[in-house]
Amino acid sequence: MDGGPLALWNHQSMQILVLLSLGLQFVLFILAGVRRREDVPVRRFILWLAYLMADSTAIYAVGHLSFSSIVQVHPLVTFWAPFLLLHLGGPDNITAYALQDNQLWLRHLQTLVVQVLGVAYLLLYRNIAGGNLLGLATVLMFALGVVKYGERTWALKCGTLESIGASVKAQSPAIHNHFHPQDKKPKEEFLLRRAHSLFHICKRAIVDSSVIEEDTMEGHEEYTAQMMDGMELWALMEIELSLMYDLLYTKASVVHTSLGYLVRAVSPLIAATSLVLFHLASKDGHNTDDIAITYILLGGALFMETTSLMNALGSSWTFAFLSITKWHWLKYTALCDRRWDRLRRLVVSLHHVVKLKGGSPSASRYMSRRWSGTIGQYNMLHFCTRPANTLTSPLLGRLAKLVAPNEWWNRKHYSGTVQLSKPVKRFISTYMRRLYSKGEFNTGMLRKKWGEDPLDRIGLYEGILKESLGVEFQEGILIWHLGTDVFLAKSLTAKAEDADERVEAIKMLSNYMMFLLVDRPFMLPGQPQNRLYKRTCEKLVSMRPANPKYPSRRHNGRIKNLFSVYDGPGSSSSRATEMNDLGNNLYDEYVNRELTNVAPRLTHVAKLAEKLLEKERDGTADTLKLVLDVWMDILVYAGNKCSRNSHAQKLNSGGEMTTILWLMAEYLYQASLS
Repeated sequence: MDGGPLALWNHQSMQILVLLSLGLQFVLFILAGVRRREDVPVRRFILWLAYLMADSTAIYAVGHLSFSSIVQVHPLVTFWAPFLLLHLGGPDNITAYALQDNQLWLRHLQTLVVQVLGVAYLLLYRNIAGGNLLGLATVLMFALGVVKYGERTWALKCGTLESIGASVKAQSPAIHNHFHPQDKKPKEEFLLRRAHSLFHICKRAIVDSSVIEEDTMEGHEEYTAQMMDGMELWALMEIELSLMYDLLYTKASVVHTSLGYLVRAVSPLIAATSLVLFHLASKDGHNTDDIAITYILLGGALFMETTSLMNALGSSWTFAFLSITKWHWLKYTALCDRRWDRLRRLVVSLHHVVKLKGGSPSASRYMSRRWSGTIGQYNMLHFCTRPANTLTSPLLGRLAKLVAPNEWWNRKHYSGTVQLSKPVKRFISTYMRRLYSKGEFNTGMLRKKWGEDPLDRIGLYEGILKESLGVEFQEGILIWHLGTDVFLAKSLTAKAEDADERVEAIKMLSNYMMFLLVDRPFMLPGQPQNRLYKRTCEKLVSMRPANPKYPSRRHNGRIKNLFSVYDGPGSSSSRATEMNDLGNNLYDEYVNRELTNVAPRLTHVAKLAEKLLEKERDGTADTLKLVLDVWMDILVYAGNKCSRNSHAQKLNSGGEMTTILWLMAEYLYQASLS
């Protein structure tokens, strides 16, 4: 068309807007699940952009349609208005992008009222050429759009922690009390259904509700003991948190109700009926392009509503609904006769046809409900031995500093991720089982100070070991993080071959807690210690050795650093030799000084390392086990004392290991009451 983009917009603006709105719905539908397992920056950015644009585009299109004269030239666009309401309802797998969106459900309700009134006004006062058939199709799609938009608003309300807390008392656990063959096979399906049966524990925990002792597992005691054995408990917690994600960020709480299933059963019929009515209606006076776009909108609506129905019926949430339904004939027919199992297998098979890109179907079937298993890593000695030459600093970092604070770049660039290894999981599971066996969980609250229990058990909770835990929690993390690195650098026991697993676990947990302190302080209890952290970094940087022979300071190392994107612990430029030398310098300079409360706490670091080395030499304590136990105790304490709101917020970007351990502690306490 002559005149360029402006002329195209003047003549085809409504067509562009409705197609863009439909396209954004498909983007949301496809990408909504990416944040369930892990934090993928590029795809999350696209999802965030689509989430913001979807509502804005539909709302703008309704306003543009109401006040422009485009209806006189393209009368069929009036029929498109109900589709914009349908788009504002959004797909079932995303309602809120962040937890705060749920708190704004009243704002969405206000927008709902305004948009529905706007579309109703448009339909009442704008005639649609096409006769009664097209008018009936318009009414049907308008009713569907209003219901789906209202459903989304109600789902936002149900996703607030207050609403979840209210539902705990109103809903009974999803236990069907019947023998069901599929409960025993396969293992992943068994775990998923048991997660639904025990989900009331997770809901009580997330809203900070006390776990009532009179509530029993109703026959699940043997299962509870089985889950405590080995790695099964990790899998169960991951699935439970995935179910909580569904309540907070999707329409699960609204879809899997009697009314929700009715809406999903009727919606495809309405979309199909509207498609047939439009096909039979007269097309006289309508533009060919407008007719094609209308078919696209109807086809898109039919596809989305049919997919929504199939996903709802085949979801494991339907098992939970059937388990507690008051319609006993439905429970017996669907569960005991295994008819729902056959339907679920059919739906999952269809998903495999669309999604599977190699690999085992049985392995991929439940993967979306499992935690990615990656944890963040940040090491202060690694950060403080970074190349000081500004001429060879990363080019990307120089650009980032133009638009963001220097601290932001340092946090992101010098952080890394690592896959949580099986030995580390085993160490944590063993430690959690010991706490459970001793009955040290009391309604989700650990009674002792962080790190106190491992030291107190062997009579070492005194002197520098006691003082090194700090007055503030984050202060203790900083002291023990540096003290651990110095101790490992000088320890002979840590260099033995049989100590590899423990050393790996110690480094991994120490770097993980430091990562939370630097990059995600909202996931830790207590007051932030930003000033103490900065003062410590400044002091360490001034102490680093000036040896030009270090690999990172050679010519090829400088070139590599210039183009680096990430330089986290464990990367190819980990600077292990420089870190050990810096740790030794710290020890030599501060070990003979008197303890003071003046920042930074480097004297505490050196004294802590000295005491651990002393216990290693005289053999009075297994120092590696002690250090590992302290870090695991700090880890459990962090998860337990973190605010429930922070746990819930982090679920929308893959979750956090501390969240899994917090829920595990709540579950173990409930199991102890069985």
